[in-house]
Amino acid sequence: MTNMRSSIIVVTLLFWIVTIVGAKGRAPAVRLHKKHSVSGIHNVSYDGRSLLINNQRHLLFSGSIHYTRSTAEMWPDLLDKARHGGLNVIQTYVFWNAHEPEKGKWNFQGNYDLVKFIKLIQDKGMFATLRVGPFIQAEWNHGGLPYWLREVPGIIFRSNNDPFKQHMEAYVTKIINMMKAEKLFASQGGPIILAQIENEYNHIQLAYDEDGPSYVQWAANMAVAQNIGVPWIMCKQKDAPDPVINACNGRHCGDTFTGPNKPYKPALWTENWTAQYRVFGDPTSQRSAEDIAFSIARFFSKDGILVNYYMYHGGTNFGRTSAAFTTTRYYDEAPLDEFGLQREPKWSHLRDAHRSLNLCKKALLTGKTSVLRLNEFHEIRVYEKPESDICSAFITNNHTIEAATINFRGKKFFVPPHSISVLPDCKTVVFNTQQIASQHNSRNFRRSTLANNHKWEVFSESIPSTQRVPVSQKLPAELYSLLKDTTDYAWYTTSFNLGAQDLPKNGAAPVLRIMSLGHSLLTFVNGVYIGSNHGTHEEKSFEFQKPVNFKIGKNSISILASTVGLPDSGAYMEHRYAGPKSISILGLTTGTIELTSNGWGHKVGLKGEKLKIFSEEGSKTVKWRAVVGKAPALSWLKTRFNTPEGRDPVAIRMNGMGKGMIWVNGKSLGRHWMSFLSPIGKPTQSEYHIPRSYLNPKDNLLVILEEESANPSQVEILTVDRDVICSFITENHPPNVNSFASKDMKFHSIMENVRPEATLKCSNFKKIVAVEFASYGNPSGFCGSFALGNCSMGGAKSIVEEECIGKYSCKVALEKLSKKGNVCQGLEKTLAIQVRCSH
Repeated sequence: MTNMRSSIIVVTLLFWIVTIVGAKGRAPAVRLHKKHSVSGIHNVSYDGRSLLINNQRHLLFSGSIHYTRSTAEMWPDLLDKARHGGLNVIQTYVFWNAHEPEKGKWNFQGNYDLVKFIKLIQDKGMFATLRVGPFIQAEWNHGGLPYWLREVPGIIFRSNNDPFKQHMEAYVTKIINMMKAEKLFASQGGPIILAQIENEYNHIQLAYDEDGPSYVQWAANMAVAQNIGVPWIMCKQKDAPDPVINACNGRHCGDTFTGPNKPYKPALWTENWTAQYRVFGDPTSQRSAEDIAFSIARFFSKDGILVNYYMYHGGTNFGRTSAAFTTTRYYDEAPLDEFGLQREPKWSHLRDAHRSLNLCKKALLTGKTSVLRLNEFHEIRVYEKPESDICSAFITNNHTIEAATINFRGKKFFVPPHSISVLPDCKTVVFNTQQIASQHNSRNFRRSTLANNHKWEVFSESIPSTQRVPVSQKLPAELYSLLKDTTDYAWYTTSFNLGAQDLPKNGAAPVLRIMSLGHSLLTFVNGVYIGSNHGTHEEKSFEFQKPVNFKIGKNSISILASTVGLPDSGAYMEHRYAGPKSISILGLTTGTIELTSNGWGHKVGLKGEKLKIFSEEGSKTVKWRAVVGKAPALSWLKTRFNTPEGRDPVAIRMNGMGKGMIWVNGKSLGRHWMSFLSPIGKPTQSEYHIPRSYLNPKDNLLVILEEESANPSQVEILTVDRDVICSFITENHPPNVNSFASKDMKFHSIMENVRPEATLKCSNFKKIVAVEFASYGNPSGFCGSFALGNCSMGGAKSIVEEECIGKYSCKVALEKLSKKGNVCQGLEKTLAIQVRCSH
C-alpha cells in the first residue's frame, strides 16, 4: 500500500501516446470517432478530477464488448462501430471458466483469444479496461468461476479463505503475466489503462462478517502487488482500499453514486446498463436512448470522467455459457444488437451525446463549477474558466411530464420533460437528451430464399431403466456435483413392485410426485414419456406431479434432470444445489410409497452428446429416419441447408419447437426454449444467431436436440437487416451536433445556416432505393409504423425522393419543406421519413 499524505494523489504510471494528426498537425480531441494513431509508452495518473494520460485530462466514453460472446471474425466490425459511435475505451471481463474449464488446461483459441482481442482494440486506436475478476457475474455460467473450483476441499468462494485466495491469486497472476508478456498494459505501450479486481462485492460482503472486509483488503493488496503500472478499480465497493478506485454501477450514477471514497480519486461509472438482460420467461423490456443520454449528460455534468455502457454489444451466449435461466441472446437492446447491427436511435443518439460532451471538454476539465437550482425540477450547471471565453452549461428539466422554458443569461431555452440541454459555449444548444436528431431503424428477419428446403430426419434417445443404469446409491445424487458442468443432462433410474392390492379399484390413477431443487426434468415411466416441468430464474425449485397408470409387477421410473446454466451471483455460491430431492407415489390403496431412499442409478449425459451426432462425423454413427408428424420427446433432429444469400447476418427461428440445444456444422448456437412463455404469451427468444463464420460456402448441417415432442417443419433460416431507416424531427429540435466544432478549443458552427434537418444513412454500402413514408405536418407512430396526421403538406414525399433516392446518405432540411407552404398553423410541425436501403 502507498502512504497518502496530501489531499491529491498522483499515482504515476506509464502509458502510451495517442497522436491524432489533422490538417494543421494535431486534430481536435472532439473527433473521437476518428481512428487514433498509437505509439510509445504512456504515463497514466489520477487525481480527484480525472484520469490523466501523459498529464492530459480526457473524457472517456467506454463500451463493454465481450470477446467470448461474438466470433473473432466479428470483432473488427464491432470495434469499428464502437469507435465511430464515439467510444475511446473498450471494457471486457476475463472469463476464467472459459479459459481454464479443467484445472491446468488452458484455452485461448478462437473467440477465447483474449490477447488477439486486446491487440485489436489497440489497432483500432482505443484504450481498454480489463476486468480480471475473477468473479464476474455477467450472467455468465457460474459467474466465470470454473466448476472444478467448487470441489477444492474447504473452499469458500470470495471470502478470506486460504484455498480460494490461493487459486484466485494464481489465476490473476496468470492473466496479468500474459498481458505483460504481450506488452498490453499502458505502462508498456499497450491499450490497457485500467484493471478491475473483484466485482460488486458490496452486495454480499455482510454475509461473510469480518471475513468480508479482510478479503477486500487482501484482494486489493494482491492486485496492486502485480505491478501492472495502471490503476486498479473495484466496482460497487464503497470501501475500496487505497490506491484502488471505487466505481459506480447502475442506471443513473449521476444521482445515485455517493462518489469516490477519497477526494483524490476520480468519479468512474463502470456499468451504465443499456437494457435489461433477459431470462427465459421474461417479457420484452427496453431502456430508451433518451434516458441513457440523460444519464451520461447528468454524470459528466457532475464531475464524472468515465462512463461505460454495459453492454455496448451484448452478443450471444454460445453453447452452455449462459447463467441459470439466462437466454442465449444477451443484451440485444444494446447500441449494437446481438447480430452487431446498429440499433437506432440508440447508437447514433449516444454518438451525438458524446460529440456534444466533447465540445464541452475544455470547460469540463478545466473550469470551475457553479450550480443554480431554480426549483425542485430545474437546474443549471455551469463550468466556466475565469477571465476566458471557456464556458459550458447543462440545463436540466427533471420534471417527467411538463416541458419548461428556462431563462439563462438573458436567453430563453425550451427544455423538454426529463431532459438536459447541452450548451458548449453557454449560449447555443447543440444537443438535448430527449430530442433525437439522428436516425431510427427497425430490424427485419427475412426468410432466406436459398436455405429452407429442409428434409428432416430424427434419432430418438433410448430411455434407460435400472437394467441399463443400475442402482449406484441409496439417494438421488445432487445434480451439480453429478454433472460437474460437463453437460446439462443426467439420468436418474429406479424400480419398484406393485401388487394388485396396491392399485385403486375405482379407476383413479396413482400420482407420481417429484420435488426438485431445479432446474427442469422429463419423466418416463416404463419407458413412456409422462411429462415435464421446470423452475424459473426467481424460483429454481419446483414440483412435478402427474397421474400415472402403473402396472402390476415391476415398474421403472426414469428421470432426465437438467440444468439451464449454473448460478452466477450471491453469497456462498459453492453451496447451491439442484436436481430431484424427493420422489413419492400417492393415491395407492395401501398408502404413499416413498421412493427417495429406494436406490437410484445415475448416468451423466445423452448418447447423442457422447457420439457428437451434431457433427458431420458423429452424425454418421447413428441411424436416422424421416420425420413424420411430431418427433417423440427427447429426440435429435437433423437436416441440411444451403448458405443464405447475401452478406447480412443469419438467424434460425425455432417455431414449433420446445426446449433443447442447436448446432450448425458442429458448433453450438446455445439453448433454445420456445415452450417457456412470457406473461404476454410469447417465447422470450424465438430467433437464434448463426454467425456467418460458422457456415460453409454452400452446404450446412443443422442438428437440434429437442426435449419435447415437436415437429420441425416450421423451423426456418432467416437473414437479418436493419434496412428500414427513419427520421422524426420537429421544428424545436436543435440542429444536428455535427453542425458545430471546436477548433483550438474554441466553439463555433461549421455552416452558415444552422437549422434542424433529417439525416439518413444506409449501412453496409447500401443505397436508399425507396421512400416508404414522408409527411411534414403532424404525423404519428414510429419507425416501421408511421401514420399521417390530420394535416400534412402535399409533396413532402417527392421532395424526400429527390434528395435521397439512389444515395448512400441524405439530408432533408425542415426549412426546405416549410418554404413550400405554411401548413398546420398553430401546431409544432414534424417531419417523419421512412426509407428502405438495399444493394
